[in-house]
Amino acid sequence: MECDYREILKRYFGYETFREGQEELILAELSGRDALGIMPTGAGKSICYQVPALIGAGTTIVISPLISLITDQVQSLTLAGIRAGCLHSGMDARSYNETLESASSGECRILYVAPERLDNADFLRAAQRMDIAMVTVDEAHCVSQWGQDFRPSYLKIADFVEDLPARPVVSAFTATATRKVREDIVQYLRLNDPHIRVTGFDRKNLFFNVLKPKSKSRELANLIRARRHFAGIVYCATRKTVEEVCEKLIGLGVDATRYHAGLGDAERQRNQEDFQYDRKTVMVATNAFGMGIDKSNVRYVIHYNMPKNIENYYQEAGRAGRDGEPADCIMLYGAQDVRTAQFLIEMSASRSEDTEDGTREALIEKDMQLLRHITFYAHTTECFRAYILKYFGEQADIYCGNCGNCLTAFEEIDVTIDAQKVLSCVYRINAKGWPFGKTMIADVLCGSGNERVRKSGLDRIRTYGAMADVPKRRIIDLIDHLAREEYLSVTDDRYPVVRLGHRWEEIVKDKTPIVIKMPKRPMIVDEPSDGTRKGAGKKKTAAERLDAGTPYPETLFETLRVLRRELADAAGVPAFVVFSDATLRDMCGKMPLTEDDFLSVSGVGKVKLETYGLRFIDAIRSFSERTE
Repeated sequence: MECDYREILKRYFGYETFREGQEELILAELSGRDALGIMPTGAGKSICYQVPALIGAGTTIVISPLISLITDQVQSLTLAGIRAGCLHSGMDARSYNETLESASSGECRILYVAPERLDNADFLRAAQRMDIAMVTVDEAHCVSQWGQDFRPSYLKIADFVEDLPARPVVSAFTATATRKVREDIVQYLRLNDPHIRVTGFDRKNLFFNVLKPKSKSRELANLIRARRHFAGIVYCATRKTVEEVCEKLIGLGVDATRYHAGLGDAERQRNQEDFQYDRKTVMVATNAFGMGIDKSNVRYVIHYNMPKNIENYYQEAGRAGRDGEPADCIMLYGAQDVRTAQFLIEMSASRSEDTEDGTREALIEKDMQLLRHITFYAHTTECFRAYILKYFGEQADIYCGNCGNCLTAFEEIDVTIDAQKVLSCVYRINAKGWPFGKTMIADVLCGSGNERVRKSGLDRIRTYGAMADVPKRRIIDLIDHLAREEYLSVTDDRYPVVRLGHRWEEIVKDKTPIVIKMPKRPMIVDEPSDGTRKGAGKKKTAAERLDAGTPYPETLFETLRVLRRELADAAGVPAFVVFSDATLRDMCGKMPLTEDDFLSVSGVGKVKLETYGLRFIDAIRSFSERTE
């Protein structure tokens, strides 16, 4: 199949041009060089290995961690006219053997393999007979113990490659990786002088926000009600919370389903397919759900609890808007989230049987450091997008215009005197040897009369009641700010203790002024209907932003969605595998009435034109005639 890689892009995938970074990675692989691509979710990583796989001879083996991703990719490739297959533990013996035979004979151009297959003797024997042109490692961050999804099975990949009769090109891809994780990927996969391309982590179509509601369940109901016609994911920290949230949503009439590791395999698979196939619009899940999920029309991701680190958050939030259309990423923050995350970190470490004590302690310390970053994110008054991009080492504008903070009215407040009171209080409590956290310190400064304050004797220190005229929530926000700026430090214990930071003397002794940004209205919100803070002005949901930019009657889009649903059901695949929402919207804008016009639609290749073109052209023509 010798042909130009640009022709491959259009013929099979329906795109006229490459996205950032794709072409140079493809050219590196075609020249025989190893490659590493760090590209955000939705940036088109799969194109970087699927296009080279269709040029020249040989099979490309793609090592990917989740069956759901493998299945989605094979379905999409097959519908595009590409011979692809997969091998994983969920297959029956007949299907597995037929696929293995097809791959061994060279009929399969792209073969997806779960990493656990690298221990399977039948697969290893077959691999020795295959003409393997390239081995691609998807979700490559899983090879690093410092990544958020470390999988020991990934450490076997390098040995598998070296044991092949001839070393193929090795390529690796991931959406989120710090510099340390990138270095681990190169080292543990033994990449040979790889071409490395980091395209940037910014997803401009995503709207980021953090809300601090009095009632998370009530806030969630409002958020989903405002997006009731669109697919979304709600992430929860624990299985119990998943069950509770899912039950409440169903009780409100929401088509919700659930996913966590405590469910049986059959139910997890059924629930995931219900979401993938649009039979359910909301998936409530732990982080066990999602890595590699290829559903392109997710319009929002809501974190009901704060995740354990920025990497997890950005990867999970990035499952929204994979089609490039507007999408919302909203975190509902509560103080209990930090304690829950600390507990989960400690429990995860205690269950790790193959980790030595010293390494286990180091991993806990690393995870606690990462937790601090996501906690600061939840409290920052700066641009949310800039905070995330700076975390990954990128320069960012201080104002993005598409996040909750950039669109919230703030005022600068001189809090020097209040900061001195907080530091004085912490100093006196530390001097007594009392280990207390933010809430207790705020209670003392407020002059609270609760029993714990009195029993501890904290109502007798000089700073008791020193900020009685300031709301407790504001004091806690100030403590968080002082911790971010290292005037205070907060320990990583399960019950964090506040201590003086290394810069405390700048305020207390040097009288350095402290000015911070605070919302003009309180941070605590009641019942906003659109995912924004009260007082910030109404901001549109992703769905409303989509509709506002729609240059065609929405009824045409709905007509094409219904047709897509019928064709997907007949083929037994998710609707987005037929065409993405972005492709349908481009179809609506261009109104193609001939086959040549239909080929100009983004995401339409020759095979899909032959398979679906006439049906969609007829639907568009009928709509056009009705509205003339």
